[in-house]
Parts: sequence; C-alpha cells; structure tokens
Amino acid sequence: MSLGPIERHERNLSGWDFFLLWTGAAIALPEIWAGGLLASLGLVGGLLAILLGHLIGNTPMALGGIIGSRHGVPSIVSTRGALGPRGAFLPAALNVIQLAGWTAVMVWIGGHAAARLSPASLQYPRLWIVVCGGLTTLWALGGHRLWKTLQRFTVILLFLVSVVMTWIVVREYGWRNLAAVRPAEPGSFMLGLDLVIAMPLSWALMTSDYSRYARSTKGSFWGSWLGYFAGSCWMYAVGLCAALATQTATPDSMVLDLLHQHGLAIAALIVILLSTLTTTFLDVYSNAVSLLSVVPRLGQRAAVLLCGVAGTLCAVFFPVTEYESFLLLIGSAFSPLLGIVLADYFLVKKGSYDANGLFRRDPYWYNAGVNLRAIVAWGLGFVLCQVSSRQGWSIGASLPGMLASAGLYLVAMAWRRGNASGEAGGTA
Repeated sequence: MSLGPIERHERNLSGWDFFLLWTGAAIALPEIWAGGLLASLGLVGGLLAILLGHLIGNTPMALGGIIGSRHGVPSIVSTRGALGPRGAFLPAALNVIQLAGWTAVMVWIGGHAAARLSPASLQYPRLWIVVCGGLTTLWALGGHRLWKTLQRFTVILLFLVSVVMTWIVVREYGWRNLAAVRPAEPGSFMLGLDLVIAMPLSWALMTSDYSRYARSTKGSFWGSWLGYFAGSCWMYAVGLCAALATQTATPDSMVLDLLHQHGLAIAALIVILLSTLTTTFLDVYSNAVSLLSVVPRLGQRAAVLLCGVAGTLCAVFFPVTEYESFLLLIGSAFSPLLGIVLADYFLVKKGSYDANGLFRRDPYWYNAGVNLRAIVAWGLGFVLCQVSSRQGWSIGASLPGMLASAGLYLVAMAWRRGNASGEAGGTA
C-alpha cells in the first residue's frame, strides 16, 4: 500500500471487478436492517424510496472515485486539494476513529449472528468475532491483486446464496400479501429517502482508495455505480419485505432465522461470514490508508494489522453497538465534506489535480497548509446536517448538508479569486 500515485502499469482492476467489489460491499446484514426502517412507507412507497434514493446517492459516491482513477491517489489524500495538506489531517483522524468503530460493529454483528445459528458446541460469540475479525484483516492485507481473485469467487457465491434467501422470503409471504400491508403510522417519504441516500454517501470518501487501482475511469465509475446500486437496492428490498411481513424491528435476524427453519443453516452462515468479509475489509483497508496519511512511517502491513486487530478487540471487549450513535455523528461530517471535495475538483480545479503536488507544499498549501474557507464551509454544512436531523426536517439531512457546504465553498473560493484579482490589478 502506498499513498503516492499508483502508476498505470500497476492498475489491474476492470469494470467487472468494481461491480463485484461494490456488490459485495452492499450485500450485508446492516443493509437488510436499514431496509426494514422503510416499512412505514408501505411496499410501493418503500421500493420507490429505495430506487430513487440510490439513483441520487450512488452518483456522488461514484464521482468521488473519479479522482482516484484519474490521479491514482486515495480518498483521504484527495481531500488535500480542497482542505490543504494540514487541513486534511482532520478528516483523516475522524476517519480512523469511525472506521475502527464500524469495523468493530460489523464483526460484532457477524460474530453474534454466526454464534446464534451455529451448533451448540460452537455458540460462542467471541469466538466468531475473532474469526470474522481475523479473516477480514487477512483479506485487507491481501491487496488489490489478491482481491481481484477473491471477489470473483466469494461475491458470486454470496450472490447465489442471496438469491435463495430472497426466493424464500418472497415465497413465504407473497407479493400480494406484502402489498396489502398498511402501516399503522405512515412515515415521511422524504425522511425515508434521506435514509437511503445516506448509505451510498457513507462510502463516497472511500471509493478512491480502490478506484486508484482501476484500468480506466469509465470502468471504475460504472462498475462502482451499478454494483452498489444492484446490491444495496436488493438488500434494502429484502429488509423492507421482511419487516412488512413480520412487523419486526430486526428483519436481518428474521431472514437468517427463516433460512435456518428451511434447513439452510449452512447457507445462513455463508451469508453472515461472506457478507462480513466483503464489506468489512473495506473498512479495515481504508482505515489503514487514513492512518498512514497521519503516521506515514507506520508502514502498510503494520497499519492494516493495527486497524484490523483494534476493531476486533473492541468488538470482543466493548458493547460496540451502544456507540453507534456516536459513530453516526462522526459519519455525518463526511457528506458535507464530500460536497466540498467534489465542488473543488470538478468546478474550482476543473477536473484536474497535480497528483504529486498533493504531497508537496505547492500548489495546495493555502494558508500554512490549511484552506480556512473550506474548513468553515465544512463546519457550517455539518451544523446544518445536525439541525436538520434533530429537527426532523422533511428534506432530510444528507443532501442539504452536502449541497450547502458545496455552495458555501464555491462562493468563498470565488470571493478569494476576486480579491486576488483586485490586489493584482491594484499592484499593476
């Protein structure tokens, strides 16, 4: 792993590889659980929110990966173009905290689910947490050349088992019965839409960590977009159907129990283990990238091992699910930051960065290595996200925060250029 630009001859991932990578990331128990949160919209409303939300959210997610595929740099390094080299330390530190936390949450969920469906002699959650964490860390250590082979086997197997899972859910409850369910308290469509949009946006500032290994920008963009769209829409829909049928708050557990009841305990374990691996190794690897951007002397293997072991130990010894609200608070800072990064790259910098310049004082040094205009715009966007979320605004929180921070940043940078032009004219 290197933070520096990946040379063209070192890039080996095709559009198909990105499709599998992001389909594997999307086929996960938390996505099924999130789909269940849309049950208050009913079947038709929930499916509409799923499709529309992913159409909206997937686009900035895939756009974020363009920086990596064009310039060969990871996501956290790409933030230096807008924030400055020193300003980028803040999102890197936040990312280390949140990804360590989400690694712990994911292996905790996978470990407890696997233990519940295991034979009596193996029903030890901590044992399965260690198994999930260890395999995830090894996967992240494998690097992009090994991922290419692993993803092709595991995601296709996960896909086939998920087809069986979906067929059982639909056969058990039937489309007509699901469509006939009327929520006792209809929910807000816009808030449901925001819930869907937030999921792909949560990956957006990680996509360049992988797209920098792409053979082509077109392949990585459409492979990422279509892969996550297909996998995430699918899992959301499964969770929605399960929640409508049973009125349960944990459709992910219900789906696994349904597989077990049909004599498919091994299939359920495959879903748990493979979905944990194909999703969580991204957290471990991207966490290592963020950590290296702060402590570059640490080294690749040490950074991956440290991030994987730390997440696993947290899952073993701490009630990590009690800290999900704290992790979501940190995560909500990244949609406004995404707006700034995309606005800076595509509009201010006209779709081009000096990749080597991202590692030097020039040309992105700003004021002592920090672009204060970007930091202020980011902070105001984050505040708007929090106000919108706490007040329950019908427009949601993710998009307003992202668009507001992008707009504020563009205005601030235009004002800066105007001042610079005025000073130059006065000097002349």
